[in-house]
Amino acid sequence: MKKQLWIGSALALALVSVPLVSCSSGGNQSSQTDANASGAADGQAISLKSSDEKQIRDAIAQAPQHGLRSDLFLKGGESGPALAQAALNYASALANGYTDPKKLFEVYTIPRNNVDVRAGLQQALQQGNVGEWLNSLVPQTDEYKALSQAFVRYAKQVGQGAQQPIASDKPIKPGAKDSRIPAIVAVLQAGGYLPDNGQAQGGGQPQAAAPTTYTPALVAAVKQFQSDSGAKPDGVLGPETIGALSTGPAERARQLAVAMERLRWLPRNPAGTRIDVNTAASFLDYWRDSQHVDHRKVINGESDKPTPQLEAPIFQLVAKPTWTVPKGIGEKELADKSQPYLQDNGFVLKDGQYVQQSGPKNSLGLVKFDMKDDEAIYLHDTPAKSAFALSDRHRSHGCVRVENAMQFATALAQQEGILDKFQKAMQGSDDNVFVKLPKDIPVRLLYHTAFWDGSRIQYRPDVYGWDENIAKALELAPGPPQKIQQPESSDNDVGP
Repeated sequence: MKKQLWIGSALALALVSVPLVSCSSGGNQSSQTDANASGAADGQAISLKSSDEKQIRDAIAQAPQHGLRSDLFLKGGESGPALAQAALNYASALANGYTDPKKLFEVYTIPRNNVDVRAGLQQALQQGNVGEWLNSLVPQTDEYKALSQAFVRYAKQVGQGAQQPIASDKPIKPGAKDSRIPAIVAVLQAGGYLPDNGQAQGGGQPQAAAPTTYTPALVAAVKQFQSDSGAKPDGVLGPETIGALSTGPAERARQLAVAMERLRWLPRNPAGTRIDVNTAASFLDYWRDSQHVDHRKVINGESDKPTPQLEAPIFQLVAKPTWTVPKGIGEKELADKSQPYLQDNGFVLKDGQYVQQSGPKNSLGLVKFDMKDDEAIYLHDTPAKSAFALSDRHRSHGCVRVENAMQFATALAQQEGILDKFQKAMQGSDDNVFVKLPKDIPVRLLYHTAFWDGSRIQYRPDVYGWDENIAKALELAPGPPQKIQQPESSDNDVGP
C-alpha cells in the first residue's frame, strides 16, 4: 500500500474545520465562477422573502456536511439577488458537482447529472420549501450519507490537534509490547474501530494507563482497518499498515470530500443494467434490471498507465481472441525477446507488428468484452490468474482484466439469449470469433478511493494521484487544479 502524501495538511486543517462553525471566512472568486459555469444561472430576476433568505443561509451553513466550504458560496451579508445567486451556485454544486471533471481530466466521458437549478429554485420558492429542496439535490443513497457522516467526524477531529506520524521502522506482532501502541489505539478510536471508553485494549486497563500490549482485541480492530484499506487482514502492524494509520484526519476528510464530489457528478438514475468498475479499488459490480447480481475483482492500469474515467458499452464478446500488440508495447517489451520466447508465447510478426495468436498463453485469455470507446479500452480474460489474489491489482497497460472472465461472459451470454452462439464460438475451430450482443451493456470506469461497500466505508490509496487535483478545485488543498492529461504514449501502449 502506498502512503499518500497530501500537500499542506496544516492548511487543510484550517479549510476543513473552520466552516463547520462559521461561514464568514474569505473564499476564492475563481471557484465561485466555476460553480456558476456548472449550471447556475443569473439570480438577478429571482426575488426572495425573508423566510426564503433564512432557509438559504441555513442550508449553505450545512455545506460542510457535503465536504464543501460554506464560504465558497457566502461571504457574509448577502441578500436579495446576491443571495439568490449564492443559492443557485450552491444548488448546482449539490446537484451537478462543484467542479467540472472535464476541466480536471483530459479524458472523462462519464455522463454527468444535469439539473436545471434555476427552474428548481423558482419552484421551491413558490412552494416555500427552498431548504428542503436544496437538501434533496445530493445523492439520496446510503453510500453518500455514510461518506458525509464520516467526513463530519474526521473534520471535527482536525480542529482537535494534528495527529503525529507513527514510526514504522519495526513491525509489531500480536502479543508484543511496544511504546507505539497507545498512539495506534488513539487512531483506531478516532476512526471508530475501537470504543473510546477506556477499555479499548480489551484487557480491562483504563486508557489513562496507556497500555502498550498488542492484545487480541486490538488485533481484531487492526484486521478490520486493514480490510477497509484493501490490505491483507493479517493483523501484523507492518510498515504499510502503520503508514496507513498515520494518515491524519485532515487527509482522510479530504479523501471523503473528494468521494462525495465524484458521486455528485454522476446521474442519480444510472442504467438499470450496467457494469461499474472502480479502478481505484480494482473490482467490478454488475447490475441487472437495477439488481446487484455480481461482484468480482479486476486488474487495471498501473500508476503510470492509468485506466481512464469513461463510459462505453460492451457490444460484443470475442471468443478465443488474438491480440494485435500496440506498437509501443511491442517495441518496449517484445523487440528484445528471443525467437524461442516469442514462439512459445504465440507471437508472430504481421506487417511489422506483433500479433499474439489465440491460446492458453494469450494475454487476453479466452474471451474479450469488446467496447465502443475512443481510448481502445476493453475488458478481457487473462492467463495470469494469480494476480487476482494481490491486494494491489494495478498491473495492466490500461485495459481491465476480469476475474473468472469465462464465467462472467457465459452469464452475460445466457442473460442476453446468445449462449448457444457463444458456446459454439468457443467450441469451434476458428479463433477471434465475434458474438454480438442483442443490446449494448454500458460500462462505467469510475475512480473512487473512498466508497461504501454496503456495510462499511472502504479506503484505497490514490494510485493515480487524481484525488488531490479535485481537492484543489474544492479548495481543500493548496494551489490551483491542473487538467490531468493521459500519458503521451497511451495511444500506443493501451493494452492488457
